[in-house]
Amino acid sequence: MLKIDVGGSGKYCDGISRRSFVQLGVAGMASLGLADVLRAKEQGTGRTAKAQSAILIWLDGGPGHLDTYDMKPEAPAEVRGIWSPIRTNVPGFEMTELFPKQAQVADKFSIVRSLHHDTGDHFAGGHRMLTTKDMGVSGANNTGKFPSLGSIISRERGPNRRGMPAYAAVPVASSIGLNPGYFGGNWLGGHLDPFQTGGDPSNANFKVQNLDLAPGLSIDRLNHRRTLNATLDRIPRTLDASGTFKSLDKFDHDAFEFVSGKQAREAFDMSREDEATRDAYGRHSWGQSVLLARRLVEAGTTFVTVHFGGWDHHWDLKTGMESYLPRVDSAVSALFTDLEQRGMLDSTLVILCGEFSRTPRMNDGGNGGPPLSKGTPGRDHWGNAMFCLLGGGGIRGGQIIGSTDAKGERPLTRAVEPMHIHATIYELMGVDPKLHLLDHAGRPTAVIDDPTPIHELI
Repeated sequence: MLKIDVGGSGKYCDGISRRSFVQLGVAGMASLGLADVLRAKEQGTGRTAKAQSAILIWLDGGPGHLDTYDMKPEAPAEVRGIWSPIRTNVPGFEMTELFPKQAQVADKFSIVRSLHHDTGDHFAGGHRMLTTKDMGVSGANNTGKFPSLGSIISRERGPNRRGMPAYAAVPVASSIGLNPGYFGGNWLGGHLDPFQTGGDPSNANFKVQNLDLAPGLSIDRLNHRRTLNATLDRIPRTLDASGTFKSLDKFDHDAFEFVSGKQAREAFDMSREDEATRDAYGRHSWGQSVLLARRLVEAGTTFVTVHFGGWDHHWDLKTGMESYLPRVDSAVSALFTDLEQRGMLDSTLVILCGEFSRTPRMNDGGNGGPPLSKGTPGRDHWGNAMFCLLGGGGIRGGQIIGSTDAKGERPLTRAVEPMHIHATIYELMGVDPKLHLLDHAGRPTAVIDDPTPIHELI
């Protein structure tokens, strides 16, 4: 059977938007009449979502698994690296000593240690992690070829509350320097790109871009302009059989509610957050960005991505990781603690990953020059073994999924690919992993080639 998304339907009495689908047997597609198709379109998703929202923390540039969640203390020095593992509050679950705060909440999340996609190209890895697709994307051909995970989920689910964007990025949606890059809607359309807050949420004068009206334009004037435009456009729009104008009208309506309403303004106002909570996340851009993400999902945004950039440590790994990992530690541990205290952990899925990992063997720190001339040794690109953290939103915490070999070079048990991560996320978010979308040529395209979730996590 094919389940094909053919567009949106109205809101039901519970306020949640349902998508319209055509579910067809491949062999019988040609024999179906219009009435059959229309009946099929009336079927909704019929799926129950354990997670109402998701926060994806994107480690742009790719941190190494051997320095974070899959340490090899018994391996040779050039493999095991600089730091030692520490125990967590879950027996047998260890992580880097630079994650002492996460170690205290490890029961709230799980780590997939056997993830791989086998490419060391930033762009190919980013496209595979954010869309599951290869499609020939690489550094030499880096244009996004498929809609992102966030775009598809926001298209299928819509916002959890009117007046909020369904999909947002804090502070930017950036994948390997491309904006929105592989976070975008691509051939589904720019209206499914994330709303980007811009700025630095840790600044005292933080202000969201594109939320204020132009000088001299009041809400009343904006509403009057919308009414006038609707009147002028009424006649040609009645001739539009494709539904294009209907989609634009909905986008315009959602944008007006977003700009004119107070829901988003209050969610973006970091001054409304108490000082102790802000301190727990960390008084830095990464920590406050994650806190803002929590505020957005609490206010009704369905999918939020948070950008942590700068992980391409080919040299001087020690300086980089000792700066970055404590910031990740405070932000991630505070997020899980905060979500639990607010009663949001079961309904909010948290994902932490990057486009790939780093080589198991450290280099000489010279980058082609004399050894250590660039500082301490570093690690290069590696997609043959990597990690993904998942927690909340129906995930069974405190688990290690899969393992890598003695040097962390490749999966040893329970090998997992990006499509299995996506299938798990879709399953938890109430989106059918077997969903097909129609491309520009009208061909049904599977959002995931293998829609099998990681059942141990659910």
